[in-house]
Amino acid sequence: MNKPLLFFFLFFIGSIINLKAQTTEEIVAAIEKEGTENSKLEELAYQLMDYNGPRLVGTPEMKSAHDWAVNTYKSWGIDAENQQWGTWKGWQRGITHVDMVSPRVASLQATQLAWSPSTGKKGVTAELVTLPTVGDSMAFAKWLPSVKGKIVMVSMMQPTGRPDDNWEEFATEASFAKMKEEREAMEKAWDENMKNTGYSSRTINKALEDAGAVAIAQSRWSRGFGANKIFSAGTDKIPVVDISLEDYGMLYRMVEHGAKPQIKIVAESEDLGEVPTFNTIATIPGTELPDEYVILSAHFDSWDGATGATDNGTGTITMLEAARILKKVYPNPKRTILIGHWGSEEQGLNGSRAFVEDNPKIVEGLQALFNQDNGTGRVVRISGQGFLNSYAYLGRWLEAVPDAYKNEIETTFPGTPGGGGSDYASFVAAGAPAFSLSSLSWAYWNYTWHTNLDTYDKIVFDDVRNNAILTAILTYMACEDPEKTSREKAVLGINPRTGEQREWPSQRSPNRRGGLD
Repeated sequence: MNKPLLFFFLFFIGSIINLKAQTTEEIVAAIEKEGTENSKLEELAYQLMDYNGPRLVGTPEMKSAHDWAVNTYKSWGIDAENQQWGTWKGWQRGITHVDMVSPRVASLQATQLAWSPSTGKKGVTAELVTLPTVGDSMAFAKWLPSVKGKIVMVSMMQPTGRPDDNWEEFATEASFAKMKEEREAMEKAWDENMKNTGYSSRTINKALEDAGAVAIAQSRWSRGFGANKIFSAGTDKIPVVDISLEDYGMLYRMVEHGAKPQIKIVAESEDLGEVPTFNTIATIPGTELPDEYVILSAHFDSWDGATGATDNGTGTITMLEAARILKKVYPNPKRTILIGHWGSEEQGLNGSRAFVEDNPKIVEGLQALFNQDNGTGRVVRISGQGFLNSYAYLGRWLEAVPDAYKNEIETTFPGTPGGGGSDYASFVAAGAPAFSLSSLSWAYWNYTWHTNLDTYDKIVFDDVRNNAILTAILTYMACEDPEKTSREKAVLGINPRTGEQREWPSQRSPNRRGGLD
C-alpha cells in the first residue's frame, strides 16, 4: 500500500473510532452549537413562506414547495423524494378585488376562499342581501328564490371588532360584561335562526347557489384585530369571498338601513382538474438497525389566506433544521431517521394516514415519532399518548436535553391517545409511539391559526431554534437507545363528557381523491 493511500485509510479508520467514542454529552453539545451558531431557519422560512407561498393541497404552489424541499435535502446530502398517495382537485388562486360601487365607492378588504369558482376578469356586480329571520325551514324555502341575481351575506355581523383582552384592559367591568352578554345573545339567536333554515354554515352556500345567488359574502372573524379565518368556498359555480370584519359590518348596516349597497367582486381563479398530491419523505439511513425508525413529522400543507407561517411552516422548518443538524453532527445514526412532510393534513390527516396505510413495516419498526404543529412557540407540553411505559423512554431521552430547552416542558404520563388534531394521531391510531411537541400559544388560535395573518413576521425564531435543537437531541437519543420502545397501552379512563370508558382511536383510511367526488 502506498503512503498516501495508507494515510487516507488510517485517517478514515481514526475518524470512525473518534465518532464512536463521542459521548452523549459531546453529541448534544455539538447539536446545540450547530443549531445556535449556524442556524438556517430564517433562510428556510423565507424560501418556504415568502418565496413558495401558501401550500393549499392541489395547487401549483404546493407542488413547487414539495420540489423545493426535496432539493433542499439533497443539497445537504440527504436523500428525499415526493411520494404520491392520491389526487386532489387542482386549483390556482388568482387576483381578488372587491369594491363597493353603490351608494358610494370604496375598495374593500376581502379575499376569495379556497377552491372558489372564478368570476372571470369582468367580475360580478350585484346588490347585497342578508339572511332573513325565519321560524322554520318552510319559511326559508319560500324566501330562497328571492336571492336570484343577488350576493348573499351569510355571517353574523359582529357587535365589536375589539378582541376581549382589549376590552378587559380598557373597559369598565360593567361595560365589558354587558358587551359579552349582548354578543352571546346575538350568537344564540343567529345559531337558532340558522338551525331554523334547515341548513348549517357548511351547507347553506350550496343552497344559495342552487337558488340563483351570483356570489356569497362571509366574514369569519377570528377575535383578533384584523384576523379572519379563511377556509373553503363550498360552491361549484359561484364565487365566495371573505370580507374583513370592519367592511362586512359597514355593508351589513347599510343593508339593514335599506341603502341597498352593491359590490363588485373580481375573484379570478383557475380549475386545474385532477392533480397528484404528495408527501415529501427524506431519509438518513440507519447503520445498525436500519429497519427501525425515528420519524420527524410535520404537515406541509396550509390554508391559503396567508402563507401558512405558523400552521405549519414553523413545524416544517423545525424538522428541516433538525435533519440538517443531525446530518452534520450525527451522520450515521444507529436507527434510520425519516422526515415526513405530510400533504392534506388540513382536510383530515390524509397524507399521514396514507403513509401509515401504505407502509406497515415502517410503522411496525417505529421507535418514536416527534410531531410539531401548533404554532411558533417553544415546546411546553409532551404527553405519553396513552403508552403505559412512555415515561421510561421519553424520560431517559429528556434527561440528555439541556435545561434551557426543557425547563418549561410539562409532561403527562401515560396520557391519553390523540384521536386527531395533527399527524402524530395517524400513527398513534396504529399503535405506534408517536408524540406531539406542543408549543406555547403566542395567540395562535385567534391571530394565526387558519387566518389571513399567518405570515413570516409572526415567527418567533428564538423559540423555533429551541424546538429544532430539542427535536434533534430527542431524535439522537431515540436512535441510540439500546432498547426498543414499548407499545403497551394504558387502561384508559372514563370520558367525563360521555361517562363511558375511553377507547383507543381506530385507524382510518385517507381521502385519496379530494374535492373530486
